[in-house]
Amino acid sequence: MRQPTNIAEVGFYHLTRSSLDEALPPLLEKATSQGLRLVLVARDSEHLDHLDRWLWAFRPDSFLPHGTAATGFAAKQPIYLAPNVANPNGATVLVTVDGLLPDADAPFERVVDLFDGQDAAAVAAARERWISWRERGAKLVYWQQRPEGGWIKAREEAGKGREAQGKGREGVGKG
Repeated sequence: MRQPTNIAEVGFYHLTRSSLDEALPPLLEKATSQGLRLVLVARDSEHLDHLDRWLWAFRPDSFLPHGTAATGFAAKQPIYLAPNVANPNGATVLVTVDGLLPDADAPFERVVDLFDGQDAAAVAAARERWISWRERGAKLVYWQQRPEGGWIKAREEAGKGREAQGKGREGVGKG
């Protein structure tokens, strides 16, 4: 068994109807409206730069405050974009967009794992992360996109040794 985790919940968001650029801002808006602080990790610097620019401009009437190491004031940022798992803003939520599996002792309460449902390799890798988190004892939640937009909880597993709820066999991409 892998090292048990302090992370209470891992949500897998299966992007089947929209791109990351379309799906990410509403999820971040919802989290920040609830007073949550987040770290968003993209290991590729070009992808990180793209997300930084996109989050300022995705909708003309939006304001999604965030920062990076380049903009400074990390501790004050409600959303901090980073190339690695760090927590300079006291975030409780880690958002991963490129298949990162953080260490079990990462300093977050929740992980949000977004993956491209049109990419077979990304789906297979998400299944492997699901299994890894299960072995670590985290609560797992699998979210599917609805045809009309938004998300529906398709599967949930409460930590190691507890029964699964919902449909699906291995969680990711099965329900």
